[in-house]
Amino acid sequence: MESAATIVHAFLTSRVDYCNVVLAGAPKVVTNKLQHVMNAAVRVLTGSRKFDRSLTQLMHDNLHWLDVPERVKYKVIILTRRCLIGTTPRYLAADCVPVSKMAQIRHLRSAAGYQLVVPSYRLNSCGLRVFSVLN
Repeated sequence: MESAATIVHAFLTSRVDYCNVVLAGAPKVVTNKLQHVMNAAVRVLTGSRKFDRSLTQLMHDNLHWLDVPERVKYKVIILTRRCLIGTTPRYLAADCVPVSKMAQIRHLRSAAGYQLVVPSYRLNSCGLRVFSVLN
């Protein structure tokens, strides 16, 4: 059972975590498809049936998996942290600029907080899903 859980977890996370930033802010229709796959994997590993209760509790408590939207949010947060400490390529780190480093905003009260500069965007459809705006 443990080896099956390891194999399913490795396969599932490689597929779900691939290009996670693209899924950030995506419509629920897209993330629901991946969530159905994760639920099916949980049912295979635990031997539960489709309409059994507490499937999400099994997923969270026993397997220590997050739901797809929470997983995407976690990956974006980790990527942002890596940008701030300088362990990502420069083109990603350029999107994460703290407010305190901007010359025009440096003297405002908001500069004391740990906030990032959010660039302006034009499109409401995909402009909200750009990595620099997600931060």
